[in-house]
Amino acid sequence: MNKIAFLAIASLAIAACGTNGNGATTVKALQDSTIKIHDEIMPQIAHFDRDAVKIDSILANLKTIKTARMDLDTIATRKELSVLKANLESATDHMMDWMKGYNPDSTDVKYFETELQKVSDMKKIFDNVSKESEGKLKNF
Repeated sequence: MNKIAFLAIASLAIAACGTNGNGATTVKALQDSTIKIHDEIMPQIAHFDRDAVKIDSILANLKTIKTARMDLDTIATRKELSVLKANLESATDHMMDWMKGYNPDSTDVKYFETELQKVSDMKKIFDNVSKESEGKLKNF
């Protein structure tokens, strides 16, 4: 996953050197890379929403689950799942905030370099939260 972001940034740096001052080409390349990463992580929001609903269901039924799994530490499980749900919601909120502030009409190379870095960082967050969710919910 990090390789994709690195390759995108490296490609853009090389492309920027070869444009001979053609900022429009650089802006387009940066914008395309930014949107490509956005489009990769955006579908995860639906999974995050489903996982949050699943967490709510688990938390609401912990007593019942405990009867089937006597070794379950309900206090630790409640804490872990509450933190996971907060992480899922935070990642989703981060994406929504980024999209609200994103200006696709900008012609500023620096703006798109910053936006590419933001969305690359967000991808790392999404990947980490996705792995966390997979790991913690697989037993339920």
